Amino acid sequence: MSLHGTYDNDNIFAKILRGEIPSVKVYEDDVALAFMDAFPQADGHTLVIPKGVTARNFLEMPQEKLGPYMERVQKVAQAVERALAPDGIILTQFNGEAAGQTVYHLHFHIIPRREGKSIGTHAAGTMADMGELETIATEIRAEL
Repeated sequence: MSLHGTYDNDNIFAKILRGEIPSVKVYEDDVALAFMDAFPQADGHTLVIPKGVTARNFLEMPQEKLGPYMERVQKVAQAVERALAPDGIILTQFNGEAAGQTVYHLHFHIIPRREGKSIGTHAAGTMADMGELETIATEIRAEL
């Protein structure tokens, strides 16, 4: 998909927000929902999506909602850091297919990194065990 286009109300994240598809939730309020990536690149890979917007990417996010949303991204990233004590954290976000975007609802990836351990490829790999994701999510939720 191109960088700009019409928001698809049936994208997977819109369905997760409506409760039509299950997710392992880490954090939720009126601004954002954070949940474990079902195809994680590393243990603790968490996604943070804004609520109440139809922004396909960062460029389309209404400015007045950007600050509160980014505060939630930071809050969850800090909880991931406290819970999992990684050596580093990747915060990434893709805009358009050419940049690697695969789901067209704005989202940030929080990916813990450990020195000497490689991470998986974005949008590839196998689906994680939901029980294992729930265990990690419980650790992160305890730090929020």
